[in-house]
Amino acid sequence: MEPPENSKVALEEAEEIILRWDSTASEEAREKMIFQGDRIEVDRYLSAVDQIQRSISSVSISDDQAKINSAIQIAMARLEDEFRNILLTHTSPIETDSLTDPSSSTHSAATSFSAGVSEFEDDGDEDKEEEEEELLRRGDSSNSVSYRSTSSIREIDLIPSDAVIDLRSIAERMISAGYLRECIQVYGSVRKSTVDSSFKNLGIEKLSIGDIQRLEWDQLEVKIRRWIRAAKVCIRIVFASEKKLCEQIFEDIGTSIDDACFMETVKGPAIQLFNFAEAISISRRSPEKLFKILDLHDALMDLIPDIDVVFESKSSESIRIQAAEILSRLAEAARGILSEFENAVLREPSRVAVPGGTIHPLTRYVMNYISLISDYKQTLNELIVSKPSTGSRYSGDPTTPDMEFAELEGKTPLALHLIWIIVILQFNLDGKSKHYKDASLVHLFMMNNVHYIVQKVKGSPELREMIGDDYLRKQTGKFRLAATNYQRATWVRVLYCLRDEGLHVSGSFSSGVSKSALRERFKTFNAMFEEVHRTQATWLIPDSQLKEELRISISEKLIPAYRSFLGRFRNHIESGKHPENYIKYSVEDLENAVLDFFEGYPVSQHLRRRSQ
Repeated sequence: MEPPENSKVALEEAEEIILRWDSTASEEAREKMIFQGDRIEVDRYLSAVDQIQRSISSVSISDDQAKINSAIQIAMARLEDEFRNILLTHTSPIETDSLTDPSSSTHSAATSFSAGVSEFEDDGDEDKEEEEEELLRRGDSSNSVSYRSTSSIREIDLIPSDAVIDLRSIAERMISAGYLRECIQVYGSVRKSTVDSSFKNLGIEKLSIGDIQRLEWDQLEVKIRRWIRAAKVCIRIVFASEKKLCEQIFEDIGTSIDDACFMETVKGPAIQLFNFAEAISISRRSPEKLFKILDLHDALMDLIPDIDVVFESKSSESIRIQAAEILSRLAEAARGILSEFENAVLREPSRVAVPGGTIHPLTRYVMNYISLISDYKQTLNELIVSKPSTGSRYSGDPTTPDMEFAELEGKTPLALHLIWIIVILQFNLDGKSKHYKDASLVHLFMMNNVHYIVQKVKGSPELREMIGDDYLRKQTGKFRLAATNYQRATWVRVLYCLRDEGLHVSGSFSSGVSKSALRERFKTFNAMFEEVHRTQATWLIPDSQLKEELRISISEKLIPAYRSFLGRFRNHIESGKHPENYIKYSVEDLENAVLDFFEGYPVSQHLRRRSQ
């Protein structure tokens, strides 16, 4: 133990050093920073602070106690300034190449979905993604910042190690002297401004939940895409690196001080970050939002383990809880949207028949929609755990179609929902087909639409796997039956004109043909075929293969029947007057006329006549 005289001398020397750096009393002290100067002076000042702190308990005279308390206050004010200055000197937003999250994926199955099912392009975001991909290819050789990786978390050294040592030495003395709150406030204010700058670089805006919910959906789609990329960087790099810095400076100085400083720094930015996802999760539900909500859900689900690591302390529990609750709400939103989509398909109210019996816009919309749903099979299989609420043949409800699950045993709940959507789509289409007055067009309309459904399922391996080939075969049978029904409705009555019955009179079979009946039969056939040709040329079969198949099927029935009828009876007509009024068309004329069918536009008022 030092003799009293030596102790008093040491105390006086310490006071002198502290007073020399009192910025309120000296211009020189105001203009200079101790930790930017000679290291000997740094050590001398810190030793003086230590000497003053040690003297507090040993001084008994009130005058000396007052002097020491004054010296402590001056020293703490000085150390607070030094602490702030070191932080500011080494404070800058994380460099762009450091903000590249190597585990981030820029792919999204559906960046936008509207009535036209189109991908929303944002040139600015694409440029940024290309820049990030280039940085990934280049690696970190150009980045002098060192970091260590823990799984997908990448902790960057935000401040050089010598500056960290200085900050820690100051923090130890401020906290020891009872200036913990001041230390935390200075640290938090400086570091939070840096995090805010990193947020700005990442394109994260300061928007309230209300602001977000007032934005148009096309604006939100772009922001969601940007948020997903930014959130990965914020959690895995920005917040993780801030946590590491707090540990480097404050760990083991006091109870959970590093956690307190970390939360002082990032709690506001973290809330700002998650408020965006929360606003989306509680926004009004509509079908076009499903895929972006699933993108958000997948991104957040991927981040939850990292959030649990970065925000592992008791003081940051609220952040973990908020993230988990948002994830749950996003999952519920996805389930709700799917249910609402099913109801919207069932109740879609349009009453205007599409011209020409072509594919209804609802069919295209729904099938493109469920094709995109199949791209999210992995996520939705986890979220969709219950069967759809359907009708049954015993329900007696005429406004809801039947669907028996016994025939679909072994299907996942998601697959059952997709099949149910197809069922209710066809139920709705069947209702819309009734708006056509021509029975043939009713069948053509259903053929076109069911065929489109089958082709969309076949064109998506994921969708086909879930729907199953058995169900696909049933749908194929449906559109083939519709094609058969169309032919019956149109051509049975036309071909009926080419029968022999009713043309013969009593007497010899070979010569007993009624020419007047025969002339009337030819006139009726011509009129009926011309009407069919005129009408059905304006009908449309968009699928070229289906169109060709139906034309061939028509020709296989019509042409042989007409050729045979013509062969049996043309002599009876040509031996009389004006045969061209009755035999207006050759077999070749009919073959060519069939090629006009289902093109979707009017043809010449009259068929091309056979060559005379």
